[in-house]
Amino acid sequence: MIKNFVLDTNVLLYDPQAIFKFVDNNIIIPITVIEEVDRFKKDMNETGRNARQVSRYLDDMRKRGSLSSGITLETGGMLRVEMYEEKIMKRLPPELREERGDNRILAVAVKIMEENGGSPVVFVTKDTNLRIKADAIGLKAEDYESDKVDIEELYPGFTELDVPAELVDRFHGQGWVELPGQTFYPNECVTLRDESNPSHTALGKYRAADGKIVPLLKTGKEGVWSIFPRNREQAFAFDLLLDDSIKLVTLVGKAGTGKTLLAIAGGLHKTAEENIYNRLLVSRPVFPMGRDLGFLPGDIEEKLAPWMQPIFDNVELLLSGHEAEKRHSKGYKELMAMGIMDIEPLTYIRGRSIPNQFMIVDEAQNLTPHEIKTIITRAGEGTKIVLTGDPYQIDNPYVDASSNGLTYVVERFKEQAIAGHVTMTKGERSDLAELAANLL
Repeated sequence: MIKNFVLDTNVLLYDPQAIFKFVDNNIIIPITVIEEVDRFKKDMNETGRNARQVSRYLDDMRKRGSLSSGITLETGGMLRVEMYEEKIMKRLPPELREERGDNRILAVAVKIMEENGGSPVVFVTKDTNLRIKADAIGLKAEDYESDKVDIEELYPGFTELDVPAELVDRFHGQGWVELPGQTFYPNECVTLRDESNPSHTALGKYRAADGKIVPLLKTGKEGVWSIFPRNREQAFAFDLLLDDSIKLVTLVGKAGTGKTLLAIAGGLHKTAEENIYNRLLVSRPVFPMGRDLGFLPGDIEEKLAPWMQPIFDNVELLLSGHEAEKRHSKGYKELMAMGIMDIEPLTYIRGRSIPNQFMIVDEAQNLTPHEIKTIITRAGEGTKIVLTGDPYQIDNPYVDASSNGLTYVVERFKEQAIAGHVTMTKGERSDLAELAANLL
């Protein structure tokens, strides 16, 4: 049966291509949504770009017919813009005042429901409270879930197997084993555990090229910039970070698990010591609590300082512990002056090409799938991209733990040979930080 989907403004601002993702069903866009999209068109951020893209899509469709009567989409569905009628508002509870744009959008959805008695009407919005209000007035409401990933079922990046003791010994002896009948994703990390002695284990990684479990890369006696893995998850992460054949690494975990510190240590090692990459580029999305960059005094470096301070702290920690650097290094500013490292916001990445660099995107859980796509498609020849973040600490109002770009990339790339992932659960920052992450 053909359904009627009424789209809220935030759906189009989140994904401009949403109008093409409802197959052969009818899509209704209330006129109030067009007005609200128009308010965002001058914004110089991802929301503004999405608003302009929505307007372009609708303008192209307008050339093919009347938006008020309906335009047939290539998917087989019909799209139309529906006008708001004041008389419909009177049928809603008095608490839903007409001056609120959300309530006028609800009124249009109610109008469609009354006019299509036999055809299902679904109101689609990413606004939780608006879904509650829609349900309260008898309107079926759903979240827009085109890019949703079940966070509880997220690919962890590693697995544990109970195997005979002989197989663990053989792995240590010959440096590889094959496990016929077992299915792994490329670069999936593996813990081989002696079924008769759980303390007898081996850590490895699945090499898709020949189907073998091979040992993790060694960090050496000096570690990676004097950082040593404190648990197996960190050992898995270091292996992915130091493997030059893996061009995309995703590290997901709660606060204090070492995601950012390990990524920067790996980047400095590959850039400053091995000279595999020309530069270490560290970036993070800027999501201010009430103020944007433009309202802060100073030049771009001074504006960025509050948001980039966690990066600076990690770099200073690494420099202070690295024997070759702490005697003469003046800190991260010297690395930046030497061209070894650069720290910048993601605001300016669109349109760039980034060749032969070790690029870290911290706090990637605040990015939408479309923004993540924009970043990864900037990667030039030889570039490695590392995405880190905690899906449970999100500041972006348009994404949540299941719809953010970080978890989206984990699921989409888990079958690719040039990608690797580790979900990190054990906190190593301090006993207090670990307790806080678990209890609060």
